[in-house]
Amino acid sequence: MSPIAADTIHSAPATKPSVAPGGKEEATFHQSLDGLDDKPVDRIWRGNKAGTIGLSQKMPVFGEDMDSLLKKRQWIKEHMAGVFQFWGKRGYGEGLSGHITVRDPILKDHYWMNPVCVHFSLVTVSNLVLVGPGGWVSEHGAQLPINTAGYWIHSAIHDARPDVMAAAHCHSIHGRAWSVFGKKLDIFTQDSCFFHDNQGVYNNFGGLVLAAEEGDNIAKALGPKFNTCILQNHGLMVVGKTVDEVGYVFSNMENQCRLQLMVEASLANPELKKTVIDPVDAAFTAATLQNWENIYVNMQPEYELIVHERGDFFLK
Repeated sequence: MSPIAADTIHSAPATKPSVAPGGKEEATFHQSLDGLDDKPVDRIWRGNKAGTIGLSQKMPVFGEDMDSLLKKRQWIKEHMAGVFQFWGKRGYGEGLSGHITVRDPILKDHYWMNPVCVHFSLVTVSNLVLVGPGGWVSEHGAQLPINTAGYWIHSAIHDARPDVMAAAHCHSIHGRAWSVFGKKLDIFTQDSCFFHDNQGVYNNFGGLVLAAEEGDNIAKALGPKFNTCILQNHGLMVVGKTVDEVGYVFSNMENQCRLQLMVEASLANPELKKTVIDPVDAAFTAATLQNWENIYVNMQPEYELIVHERGDFFLK
């Protein structure tokens, strides 16, 4: 789902002129994708020369037969419950607010969702709800109620974006704080390059989402390609191809909101100046960071730790 095209980076110049303190122009180095692995996920690790060491945390591949799809459904539910454990550990819980949805691989017009009024740290494989068309709880998952606002927001996004397999939203502290400005995040750290040309902003707050129109407005703010959106006076919205992706990217976005607030506060010192990353360098970095497989791998250390700490509880 990366919105950055590789050929855009290839066409960028390798150097650009800059002015040194003495007034002399100097060449600034920019990296290129030329010569790098075509698969972004394979740019981030190295094994041995013999090729016998590989990255074991890549996403598994499932077949299309029913046995494989049932295994994929179980895998989705396990990782979804794991992401909620991660969110709970990060302190993202806020009453009834917050929801993640993931399309079901068998019933394509259904999606899995967390039950309302269950703390993120108490979400398990067995209490996930399968939501059917029209937003009603189906008989195939836990027989528990879901968040109404979550239904209106997520159903609109899934309808508008067939490429979106998972969507996530909750009321994290720093995301809400930055959202009141109705502005995109600056690209001023390596991790923030994920958001280069990958942010929408919904510049309105229409109240608690209890109708289809507000969900549609949020989906429109995401547009046809963005993976993230800042909802003014509300919080953050993230979409992606896997639940691992949205869980990790939401955490990254929350961290970047915290950094942005810290940087803005530091600008009260007139001797400090904010430096953003050159768009060429941001695009080069985004071409790897935004790849969904790479993001999935980034989430695996957190997932493996959660399994080690609480697997006996949430995998049931």
